[in-house]
Amino acid sequence: MMIHYPNGKPYRPKSNEIPKIERTIIKKEKDVSFSNRGKTLEDEINETNSYYLNHQIAIIHKKPVPVQIVKVEYPSRSAAVIREAYFRTPSTTDYNGVWNGYYIDFEAKETESKTSFPLKNVHQHQVTHMEMVTNQKGIAFTIIRFSSLDRYFVVPFSVLQEAWTIMESGGRKSIPLKIFEAKAYEIQPGYNPRIDYLSAIEKIIEER
Repeated sequence: MMIHYPNGKPYRPKSNEIPKIERTIIKKEKDVSFSNRGKTLEDEINETNSYYLNHQIAIIHKKPVPVQIVKVEYPSRSAAVIREAYFRTPSTTDYNGVWNGYYIDFEAKETESKTSFPLKNVHQHQVTHMEMVTNQKGIAFTIIRFSSLDRYFVVPFSVLQEAWTIMESGGRKSIPLKIFEAKAYEIQPGYNPRIDYLSAIEKIIEER
């Protein structure tokens, strides 16, 4: 199936943006001996959000992606195959919801780099959206996983905004790992919840 951006440009997913149905197939091939092997950051956050919801801790969901279908084929009466579709509008961030009276809105990203996070993985409209959320007293942040290191960080929007401003001024186009260690909040993955990112949000609120 071919999917297009609103401007008509073909959408070619990156390796960490494989459609859910394909990701499920890959996960089944890899999850052989270790329960978390092969899982993406999105899988882990979804499991965490289910835990939060089932235990009435928070209501946080993944945002649906608005897609307009323009070409469908019907190989049989009981089957339909989507051949072409367009994103109606640029996506903002991956997740939003409510926790303890706070509106939270965040993006989830992964990198295989062991030394830095490339800012090319973030888009201008996402930065603008998070800035607007922050201006309305909401809590905007990014969860970044260094997959090669198996390290997870909750990055306040202020850290991303500072790095973005430096990049736009002609400076570094990535965020070094040492910045994460100094200014972000590292999460130690657990069993249930898998990625307890709300514990880091508590610290962000305390330091406001």
